[in-house]
Amino acid sequence: MRILEAARRAFAARGYHGTLMDDVAREAGLSKGALYVHFSSKEDLFLALLDEAAATLVERLTEAITRAHGGRAKVAAALEAALVAFEDNEDLTRLFLVESAGAGPRVDDRRRQLRTALTGLVRVHLDEAVADGDLPPQDTGLAAAVWMGAVSEVVTAWLHERSRPLRELVPELAALLLRSVGFRDA
Repeated sequence: MRILEAARRAFAARGYHGTLMDDVAREAGLSKGALYVHFSSKEDLFLALLDEAAATLVERLTEAITRAHGGRAKVAAALEAALVAFEDNEDLTRLFLVESAGAGPRVDDRRRQLRTALTGLVRVHLDEAVADGDLPPQDTGLAAAVWMGAVSEVVTAWLHERSRPLRELVPELAALLLRSVGFRDA
């Protein structure tokens, strides 16, 4: 959608707090009134952009997981898909992990819902690995939450430091996460 792409550019250039609906309308080549026909507020527009990005991320992760076979391969595939998506969409990654913090209760709630959904996706596969005997019995909900926090921290640090491409971190991060739940080294 043209409006969401314009919003992405405007938010990326000015940050969440610095972006006005006028900026998005100008980027989209619309009048401000035409923009308000589709989105009643900057927050609604930002939430739509967040939802679109989240759906794309979940789709990429699901495809990567589906193509992989075995718990270890699924983790590595999902991590690679996520980190590549974050690296390829740096502006959205920065917006959602850094810029949107404190943007308001609705944005905070949507970010929490997204984290919960992604954590649930991880948990499903950890549960499968436990059921298959690949992992010892454990609180997979807690493990999935820890993994989400670790990935979020690694990506946030990358946004600030740029020491290495995210893609290069996949093998080491996957090994750390796998060991944290009891997978033996390959």
